[in-house]
Amino acid sequence: MTSKLTKINLSKLKFDKQGLIPAIIQDYKTKDVLMVAYMNKESLRRTLKLGKTCYWSRSRKEYWVKGLTSGNFQFVKSICYDCDMDALLIKVRQKGEGACHTGNYSCFYRRLK
Repeated sequence: MTSKLTKINLSKLKFDKQGLIPAIIQDYKTKDVLMVAYMNKESLRRTLKLGKTCYWSRSRKEYWVKGLTSGNFQFVKSICYDCDMDALLIKVRQKGEGACHTGNYSCFYRRLK
C-alpha cells in the first residue's frame, strides 16, 4: 500500500457551515491517536506557518496553539486529508506530558464496557 502525495489549495477542503474541519491528531511514531480538535482556514494557515498545531476553540471562540500554556507542544510532521476532503489527519511529535488537558498522554484513555 502506498500513499499518494498531492498538494491541495486550502479552498478545496470542505469546511462545515461554521467554517470548521475536524483534525485527528496522531503521534507520528507510536500511531496513537492523541486528540481531536477543530480548525478553520486561518488556524490551518497558522499551523502550516508555525509548524506547531493551532486550533479554533469552539467554546472560547479563539485560536490556541497547543502547548502555549502547558508546554506540551505538538510539532507537525505531516498533514493529510481524507478522500472526501472534510477531515484532516495531522501527525505530530508530541512534546511534554501529553496531549490531554487531564494530564493523560492521549485524550482517548477511557474505554466503553
